[in-house]
Amino acid sequence: MSNLGFGIDIGGSGIKGAVVDLDSGDFVSERIKILTPKPATPQAVAAVVAEIVSQAQWEGPVGITVPSVVIDQIALTAANIDSSWVGVDCAELFGRVLGREVYVLNDADAAGIAEVAYGDEQARSGATILLTFGTGIGSALMVNGVLYPNSELGHMIIDGQEAEAFASSAAKDREELRYKEWAKRVDKVLHELERLLNPQAFIVGGGISRKAEKWVPRLTVKAPVYPARLRNRAGIVGAAWAAAHGVRP
Repeated sequence: MSNLGFGIDIGGSGIKGAVVDLDSGDFVSERIKILTPKPATPQAVAAVVAEIVSQAQWEGPVGITVPSVVIDQIALTAANIDSSWVGVDCAELFGRVLGREVYVLNDADAAGIAEVAYGDEQARSGATILLTFGTGIGSALMVNGVLYPNSELGHMIIDGQEAEAFASSAAKDREELRYKEWAKRVDKVLHELERLLNPQAFIVGGGISRKAEKWVPRLTVKAPVYPARLRNRAGIVGAAWAAAHGVRP
């Protein structure tokens, strides 16, 4: 097996990495996970990334996702990581620490790339919105399989607060909501997105999509809602694909 890549997904609670079969999108190694350091400063996070690459004994280029708008490899925002990330040259930081080529992109964009490459065919046709539910709500906009990078729909204001403040899976856990209660909040977000953007389909991902049967059937938007096929593996897979194809936003 020679068509392999390595992806790392940096989240607000954990940093995860694995070797990916680029033909199938499957993991071919155990996923390595280390808790995100507190505070999640650039140097502290880069040290964890280096530890994951070392543990995996990976020698090639690395794709890395960050919960940030990334343009020309510069982090312009910092969601659920330390504010000192704003303005950081991510390629320089990780390249210096790892001593190799790195490709850095927004975490939800990586998930969208993975779903286009390996997931549901809905992501490859028409206008599709992918949402990842975790510490926050990430988003990826795709039209006929082409990504519009760095959308930040989780920060859309609904009833005076950001969507992810009340509808992320972290909000569900924090407020100890039942799936029925939480689904109403997600539904509110999707209805607003449908009103503004009129997608032909929604794809929902993140770890909570593993239990999609408990909440997706409760959603009432007109567009069909599909659980992401790659679930919470999508960030790692999309990062590995980006590194293999030389993609830098």
